[in-house]
Amino acid sequence: MADITLRVNGNEKKVSVSPETPLLWVLRDTLALTGTKFGCGAGLCGACTVHVDGSAIRSCSTPVSQVAGKSVTTIEGLSTNGLHALQQAWIAEEVPQCGYCQTGQIMSAAALLAKTPNPTDDQITQVMNGNLCRCGTYERIRKAIHRAASGGAR
Repeated sequence: MADITLRVNGNEKKVSVSPETPLLWVLRDTLALTGTKFGCGAGLCGACTVHVDGSAIRSCSTPVSQVAGKSVTTIEGLSTNGLHALQQAWIAEEVPQCGYCQTGQIMSAAALLAKTPNPTDDQITQVMNGNLCRCGTYERIRKAIHRAASGGAR
């Protein structure tokens, strides 16, 4: 066990865990932030996507020791005052079906919009390609990203 300090959703958190513990399990089991989902455990499906210092990463395959001292943002911390523009767009476009992949989808899309405020379809495809949706709502996801980018989330 090691004491590791993280900045999670703007708050400093000190955890005592094995340094090899995947960030996902520290978030879910130690910090009770269950919005981030376990999907494949190999960083392939994107359900566990969070931001570390503003970049989207797969928390299931990232040891907590690699993010010590860094800023981690989960779906719970994406917006400080209500729903993020992407969450509003997700609702407006009726994106979710089963919903399991949606937090990872939104977190990847948020990282994209932070770097590319008005992405093309090709840019959206490139960034979102690693996020799998068993329900196949990819076209609605693309529409929601464009809606949030244009400011028409409501």
